[in-house]
Amino acid sequence: MVDLIVDAKGLACPLPIVKAKKGIDSLESGQIMELQTTDKGSMKDFQAWVNQTKHELIDAKEEDGIFTFTVKKGS
Repeated sequence: MVDLIVDAKGLACPLPIVKAKKGIDSLESGQIMELQTTDKGSMKDFQAWVNQTKHELIDAKEEDGIFTFTVKKGS
């Protein structure tokens, strides 16, 4: 169950991370955000961003050029 979907398709780095940060900041601890982006560098960038935060990366996948990340907001 996703609480928020952030559409960052068509945006280049660092905008998908900026949108993800704004989105996750609007959630309560334990809620789930899904980020969708077409930025090819996002797989590495987004995993690095999650590692620097207290959030949990639940899923990261790529399908037809769209990268989808599912993140659970940490405390």
